Amino acid sequence: MSDHVDFGGAEFKGPVIGKAEYRQQAPAPTATNALPSRTAGFTGRDEELARLRDALNPGAGPATPQAVLVAAVSGLGGVGKTALAVEAAYAARAEGWFPGGVLVVDLHGYDDAPVTADQALQSLLRALGVEPRHIPVLADERAGLYRSLLAERDALLILADNASSPDQVRPLLPGGDRHRLLVTSRDRLSQLGARLVPLEQLTPEAAYTLLDRALRIADPGDRRIPDEAEAAARLAGLCGHLPLALQIAAALLAEDPERTVAELADELSTSYDRLAVLDDGDRSVRATFDLSYRRLPGRQARLLRLLALAPGPEVSEEVAAVLVDARTPPLRDLSALARAHLVHRGSGRGLWRMHDLVRAFAVGVVDAEAELREEGEAARLRVMGFYKGSAYAADSRLRWMPGNPEPERFTHTAEALEWLDRERPGLVAAVLWGADDSYAESAIVLASCLAEYCDWRRHFDDKITATRAGQEAAHRIGDRHAEAGLWNNLGVALQLSERVEEAIEAHIRAREVFRSVGDRLAEAMAWNNLGLCERQAGRVEEAIEAHTRAYRLFQDVGAASYEATAWNHLGVALAQADRLEEAIEAHIRARDLSQTVGYRRYEGGAWHNLGAALWQQGQTAAAIEAYEEARKIHEDYEDWYRLGQTLVALALAHLDAQEHAEARDCLHRSADALTRGGAPAQAAEARARADALTALETPTGTPAPGVPPGRTAGSGPLGPRPPGAPGSAGR
Repeated sequence: MSDHVDFGGAEFKGPVIGKAEYRQQAPAPTATNALPSRTAGFTGRDEELARLRDALNPGAGPATPQAVLVAAVSGLGGVGKTALAVEAAYAARAEGWFPGGVLVVDLHGYDDAPVTADQALQSLLRALGVEPRHIPVLADERAGLYRSLLAERDALLILADNASSPDQVRPLLPGGDRHRLLVTSRDRLSQLGARLVPLEQLTPEAAYTLLDRALRIADPGDRRIPDEAEAAARLAGLCGHLPLALQIAAALLAEDPERTVAELADELSTSYDRLAVLDDGDRSVRATFDLSYRRLPGRQARLLRLLALAPGPEVSEEVAAVLVDARTPPLRDLSALARAHLVHRGSGRGLWRMHDLVRAFAVGVVDAEAELREEGEAARLRVMGFYKGSAYAADSRLRWMPGNPEPERFTHTAEALEWLDRERPGLVAAVLWGADDSYAESAIVLASCLAEYCDWRRHFDDKITATRAGQEAAHRIGDRHAEAGLWNNLGVALQLSERVEEAIEAHIRAREVFRSVGDRLAEAMAWNNLGLCERQAGRVEEAIEAHTRAYRLFQDVGAASYEATAWNHLGVALAQADRLEEAIEAHIRARDLSQTVGYRRYEGGAWHNLGAALWQQGQTAAAIEAYEEARKIHEDYEDWYRLGQTLVALALAHLDAQEHAEARDCLHRSADALTRGGAPAQAAEARARADALTALETPTGTPAPGVPPGRTAGSGPLGPRPPGAPGSAGR
């Protein structure tokens, strides 16, 4: 470079000042170690971190024709995707796997103006030391230069954070097989053929640890989490075990050392807007979710809002169709929301769920606009109407007897039970809507329709919850008859939950109301159920009196099917009073009446109790025959709990007859049936009896310990209540 300026043949008219600028040519700076700091309190991701380390490890497997793309550090906003990716990058760098360094680019995929692939390439080229004036204008040329530079370098890790689409990611793929590209996204990005590592919320244990670590980082002496362990677990649950919400909660506690964990948990649990609390001024759960929501197409956004209004923790595809007022389930939109991690597959086929905080966010969106509130109310009305009609049809199928018109929707009992099993949590939650007067009448019907099903499946807690809610609705709107019917239902559930004195009170209240309104059939049902409770309380004579009143009332009103159940229960009470001949006669009448009206399910109960009375009398062979008839009927109806009890009784009868192989077989089958019938403790007992019989049986046929030889074990009541009895008053 010369130290003078040549102005050539220029002509100057006065003084001239020459100004020169000197430039020193030097390499442009690089940014190949640009990892952000680790997240404070990172915990609970051991399995996912191990999967990422395996994917990043160049020695973990044979070289592939292209770089390994770990694109599925994917999950709901705030679930900790970036924290996991950064932790994995630090671990890989510590292992020396990427001597060329780490490049980082934030794609801002969910902002209003996401970074394009061209812009991302420009940023990466600068980080690799390319001067801006040397960066090509055309996208293809930029990508070519990017791959060429990487080909000359040692192994690099490229971390692309917050991608929202495959188009943002594809141009960033390096050539060769030395380098790795690690991408985080709220969408699954499965179109890229990537190694997928989806993230869910933390476990309760990991969430508790995160809270404790975050507070101890702020103050090593802060012991609020271990000192308030129960409140901390509740706080973690209210945060949905979501790392972002937990970090915000920890920050709120850290900035106010006098605040207890219980106080913050109480604020979250009682706040009308939980997401408003989960905001520390710098981070906000609502703002994070809003970024995902605003990117949704209109139809998907509507589906998300309406799913949040559905009753119960999960939504079936059938109910999703009702919510959006469609003839078929919105499967494509559900799948799209799942790829965005805004909904997830539920506990069974055709079921979907959403994170609690996502539900709170979507409900907040609905509440914020009058038009959306109207849309939501219309959807809720559709769901309640659908549930009421379908539950009525399913209940009618469970109660159907030959000779009556067949229910149209469900052609088989198993089909009705399958639908009720799937929808049960939503149905119970929908009954709770009855607190709003606009849903009260529907809630009463729905509560009544669930009664028989809950007895079949032994969901007594659900029955109590639904019945109490239906009762309150009936009382509020002044429907005394419906309220009495639900008192009857409640009494049955309380009795089966072994809350006998409460059950007796409920049935007495039901009986008195039915008597006052002149409903003799319903009064008889209440008498019959009262008798069951009196016997369970040990008051056998009172039970005999109640069942006698019941069968006489049923005779007076010509209700033969109900009369059969009263005779059946009377027979059990008589057997308990050691009046065996009368008991056997009562069970035979119950059996014959059930056969006459064609209700085989109740016939099965009569056969079982007849077998118990015969066995108690010492007629073992006749008892086995009766139990076998009961077994066949319970199997036909898939009434697993009663089948399990009958098989236990049959096993004990076989044991009396020295038929030990048959007894063992019955006990094993009983364990399976009781498991399916929702009685795991009784199933374990049956299995233990079978094992004990196998291990300790003597050559002379002495029963093994744990298998009582007496004739009383199988004499308990198995006969179900009258068809329609618990729910008839509410329909």
